Amino acid sequence: MNIGEASKASGVSSKMIRYYEQIGLIHPTARSDNNYRLYTQDDVHVLRFIRRARSLGFSLEETQKLLALWQDKARESAAVKEVATQHIADLERRIAEMQGMVKTLKHLSHCCSGDGRPDCPILEDLAASAAPPSSATPSNH
Repeated sequence: MNIGEASKASGVSSKMIRYYEQIGLIHPTARSDNNYRLYTQDDVHVLRFIRRARSLGFSLEETQKLLALWQDKARESAAVKEVATQHIADLERRIAEMQGMVKTLKHLSHCCSGDGRPDCPILEDLAASAAPPSSATPSNH
């Protein structure tokens, strides 16, 4: 099948298939006489695997590790679990960071009167965070 058919069958865009080939996530496929990429059902299966891993938030590097483990029939499941548990910890850290952002923004939004006056605690907070650290001026004592 050609790249369009492989894309439709796998749910991975043609552009991403080319990209995955370019970065070495998938092996280059065979080419037809007119130089079109040719994909097999096994290739589509690999693309579906990648799509699912990416939909769970695995990075390209993690996806590559998982793909290698999946293709290694002698692998130990402990290696797979390690990748997954590290990813879970990363997701939980990112969720906590986002919850902190929501809490801060809710507080700032609550403090903002949202009226016609120009003063706004949201912008004041952003500006305070953007200010360069104050340089300590040596005293003349």
